[in-house]
Amino acid sequence: MLIQFNFKNYKSFRDEATLDLSAAKMTEFSDRVVCIGSEKILPVAAIYGANASGKSNVYNAFEYMTEYVVESFKYGDEEEKFTEYRPTPFLFDSKSENVESSFEVYFTIPGDKAEKSYNYGFCVGKLGITEEWLNVKAKTARKYSPVFYRSEDTLDLIGIPKNSRENIEVALEKQVLIVSLGAKLKIAKCKAIRDWFFTNQFADFGDVITNFFMSRRLPKEFVEDKNVQKKVVEYFASFDENIKDFRVEKSPAEGDSKEDKYKINALHKKIDSDEMAEIPLAMESAGTLKMFALYPELQEVISKGSVFFIDELNARLHPLLVRNFILTFLNPQINVNHAQLVFTTHDTWQLSNQLLRRDEIWFTEKSHQGISTLYSLADFVDEDGTRIRKDESYEKNYLIGKYGAIPTLKSIDIFKED
Repeated sequence: MLIQFNFKNYKSFRDEATLDLSAAKMTEFSDRVVCIGSEKILPVAAIYGANASGKSNVYNAFEYMTEYVVESFKYGDEEEKFTEYRPTPFLFDSKSENVESSFEVYFTIPGDKAEKSYNYGFCVGKLGITEEWLNVKAKTARKYSPVFYRSEDTLDLIGIPKNSRENIEVALEKQVLIVSLGAKLKIAKCKAIRDWFFTNQFADFGDVITNFFMSRRLPKEFVEDKNVQKKVVEYFASFDENIKDFRVEKSPAEGDSKEDKYKINALHKKIDSDEMAEIPLAMESAGTLKMFALYPELQEVISKGSVFFIDELNARLHPLLVRNFILTFLNPQINVNHAQLVFTTHDTWQLSNQLLRRDEIWFTEKSHQGISTLYSLADFVDEDGTRIRKDESYEKNYLIGKYGAIPTLKSIDIFKED
């Protein structure tokens, strides 16, 4: 599980930002807190904020870190690729635009009976990795112990098996992460870290291209296995009972393409008979297509106990449907492997003390200098120095500006008659 994510000098975040999923000391919904080792971890984090306040950049920062861990092995041989893939620093400050960006996570690994906690991070500058570290903490330990540390003039592989250290020293290039190289060299400690990142899922519903491709992605074994199709029908029945079944047809290949393509029809029961009417899945509503797109990732994160980051979860979905989706992660009977959901949204319906804890609610706000900050409702202190109570109306107080993180509006008077 993700315990904490820290990042700095990335896009609109000039200063260090922290998304903390460790549970604060509070009484509400204590049954959903997951205890692993000495950690108490939350299953959900909801991020609110005005347009262009930096919500999506929190999503982008974690996605960037994940992709760099999984892909950095590619950049050693091709410096041009690295130049294109360097992180975007905060550009409105002459100092920050020329220094490195940093990314760091604290997490646990699913299925680890020893219940260890890990701390991994790296800094990326203009020419490559300037710093990288991995630390581990045993269940009963108070402090983290180093596995490796690297800077521009230091390489300490104290926790890597001796017979693998020389291979890393010889092969490591400045654009490549030790974790990525070590996983390639089949070093178990490195592979475990790389695999944790690899199993996390992302869905950006603010991106038109992502929407297009996700709505055409089929659940695993959907074509071959009728039982999988049945499960998808049951999934749809949680919000729309009209779809009774699917019919899948293989489409002829187009041109030189060797990739199999399929036509999917949704079957609806006719109102005056037991016959079925067929509708191409593409003709279903945007909300239905989004839920179809979410199913493969949802199935995977729930089964593997990984992290699901979603940008604009509320887009094209009814608030009650969003609520039902969130409850999947909050229900210990369903979410037995402790999967987590981190999502950005404008949907204030979910901003409720009947659904979320104060430490599960986060806000992004951007200053007049263009600097984004990230803070939790649990840490928020009002003008009187009082913390937010659990019986407050979060939605009402947010919309009247008590917590900040809302747009500053002026009337749109451009259309006024002279």
